[in-house]
Amino acid sequence: MGLTASGLLTAALPRDRGSSRLGHCWALCSLPGLGEHSGLAGGPGRGAYSTPQLRKLQKPLGGSARRRSLVQPSARLCTALRRHTRETTGPRDSWGGVLLPLQATPPYGHAHHKPRPSRPRPLQATPPHDHARYTVTPVRPRPARRRRSSRGPALPGTCWGAGARPPRCPRAPWARPSAAAPSDRAAAEPGRPREPLRAPRERRERVREAGAAGDAERRARPSTPGLAARPEQSEAERRAGRGGARTWSRTSRRSSAAASAASPGPRPPRCWDPRALGTRLCVRPLGFADLRLLSRRVCARKKRPDKGLFYDFLRNSEMSGSSPFKMRLVHLDLKGAPPKVSYLSEVFPLFHALGANGLLLEYEDMFPYEGHLRLLRAKHAYSPPEIKEILHLATLNELEVIPLVQTFGHMEFVLKHEALAHLREVALFPNTLNPHEAESLALVGAMISQVMELHPGARWLHVGCDEVYYLGEGEASRRWLQQEHNTKARLCLSHMKAVACHVLARHPATRPLVWDDMLRAIPEDQLAASGVPQLVEPVLWDYGADLDVHGKALLMEKYRKCGFLRLWAASAFKGATGASQALTPIEHHLRNNVQWLRVAARGPADMLQGIVLTGWQRYDHFSVLCELLPVGIPSLAVCLQSLLHGGFAEDVKARVENFLGISNLETTDFTGEGAGSFPGSDILALVTHVSLHLRSSVDALLERDRYVTGWFGPYHRRRKLIHPVMVQHIQPPALSLLARWSTVVQELEAALRRVFYPDAVEEWLEENVRPSLQRLQALLQDLREAASASPSPQAGRDP
Repeated sequence: MGLTASGLLTAALPRDRGSSRLGHCWALCSLPGLGEHSGLAGGPGRGAYSTPQLRKLQKPLGGSARRRSLVQPSARLCTALRRHTRETTGPRDSWGGVLLPLQATPPYGHAHHKPRPSRPRPLQATPPHDHARYTVTPVRPRPARRRRSSRGPALPGTCWGAGARPPRCPRAPWARPSAAAPSDRAAAEPGRPREPLRAPRERRERVREAGAAGDAERRARPSTPGLAARPEQSEAERRAGRGGARTWSRTSRRSSAAASAASPGPRPPRCWDPRALGTRLCVRPLGFADLRLLSRRVCARKKRPDKGLFYDFLRNSEMSGSSPFKMRLVHLDLKGAPPKVSYLSEVFPLFHALGANGLLLEYEDMFPYEGHLRLLRAKHAYSPPEIKEILHLATLNELEVIPLVQTFGHMEFVLKHEALAHLREVALFPNTLNPHEAESLALVGAMISQVMELHPGARWLHVGCDEVYYLGEGEASRRWLQQEHNTKARLCLSHMKAVACHVLARHPATRPLVWDDMLRAIPEDQLAASGVPQLVEPVLWDYGADLDVHGKALLMEKYRKCGFLRLWAASAFKGATGASQALTPIEHHLRNNVQWLRVAARGPADMLQGIVLTGWQRYDHFSVLCELLPVGIPSLAVCLQSLLHGGFAEDVKARVENFLGISNLETTDFTGEGAGSFPGSDILALVTHVSLHLRSSVDALLERDRYVTGWFGPYHRRRKLIHPVMVQHIQPPALSLLARWSTVVQELEAALRRVFYPDAVEEWLEENVRPSLQRLQALLQDLREAASASPSPQAGRDP
């Protein structure tokens, strides 16, 4: 058996157990000029190795004699191949051809097998990558002829040496016989002369130009099947003065063939078509160096930059440089975990520095109601002097305060009391106020009057009116709806109008705001005829990361036609991704706010008055706590800065990191020094540590420890049975884990008490910390009782 230096053929991969097929055959263009490199050839003009010479270059294989008989490429051979390709063809895709995997049966290179004397069958194969519509046909080897290379002596014209025939390679499962003889270009493409052979340097230049043209064509390929694109003319065509733009289709081969036939010039090479490159393909087994080259190409094609937390925004940032929202309000939901005034004095300057110029304060039961409304106050409600102090701090930091008083839905903090339960829309549910009762409007008016008394000069008052569940299901409402022309929409609009008129009658300089969700489904003509658009300003709220920009633009247009003069938007910086969420998903809220920037760009410039960044602390009055305010400050900073600068980019990210004292904003583990230096950063670090590791560490001990699950499971714990030696394996790690977490929890509790009132601290620890610690304490208690009990011969049996 003889092998040429230009073919550099080595043999195949070892046989798999139980498989009749070995390795793969690979199509690779010939490598001219290798015979004179590294002393591998027998000498100038000699391009073939004999079997003994080749065996000297191989490393012996272990295993059976059959495996040792396989010819394997040596390190020396691979090194020569790499140096040859580097010196002769350039670093990338300059071999003059393409690697095409063809599945094969056991390789033809064994001493016991001789190649069949028949000529090779032309194969047509589809490359295994994503360009499946292109075909590459190996060219039948021409008669041996010698040509002079610019880099050395003459070489044989084929990969198998002068006069030698290649071994027959069986067709791959996805290969198809060629329609025309690929070696006869004139037969396959009538009217075109056969192109002459080129020197290696000229051929390499043509390969590079064709590769650049192929890359440009792939970039211009349409993303949707069936769409046509017009690729740019390649550099090779421009130099030749022929060709031009041709249409092609991703799904139709006929349109591509028709376009090629209609055009006078040659078809641009696609996916390294060897016929367009003027080279010949040979079939040979794959060597180790070829594997490395193929892996390098695949990795280069698939390599993408590391996607950090804000990868998409930093890559596709569209900075407008200015904010479309004149007012940027931070919403403080005080119905859960209300912060102390001392903490508000620390974060208000940060809010102002980040770009906020207003506050939306939803007091609920934290407002100091007086008189017959005193029962609405929470245990740790703010006092009137504290309310004045909050307003003074806001004024110092140029934050305009807008109070929020619920007047229709979310009235749980009012209707939960027995003295006011008769004002419920549905007797069983305390969330919705009955709009038919005259006492209901009087109650709402009294609440508004007390709130406005402590907020003199407020330009806006938010009256809620969102999520009015079970409206129309009360007895009085059902009777009213039975009358002609009465609908739920009319019932809702009538109550909104009554509340707005009450506010404007007593405070003419104050404009009522309402959430818009109850207005969205009302027909345009009915909404315009109700008179509500002239009384209130709706706040369009949507907290989704995939907010429908087009739908919101249409809704804004509807409200404009109905007569609303001003609109507001509402995004979220926390409290919108889960009722029991402990850590804030910053990327979700950033996407939400960026979508609102796109909505603002679609609507009239003077239509949106401002945006409210909501920070919900509870989903309703009876739900558990969401993310605490210090935990959500990094998200608030990112969202505020994005709204202020019209987008999120590297400079915005660096500015946020500077404000918060965070070294890397893309981290998801804000523990230790990574939590920053803003007010409440210690709470962020401890809450992150507890949320990420406390439950998982206890679960690992109780559910995955081999000693606990194997010797002290539920059966043994209930009967207080344990092998005495197992106590030494279980008790020390359990005590150590409990001691470590007890220290962390004590530190967290102290940090929480500096910011929140005792009832909020107790609730958060009860929901997020105590359950895991109690499981650990129960294990130790059962362990002590089982260890102190004396074992008996019958102890392991059930009575």
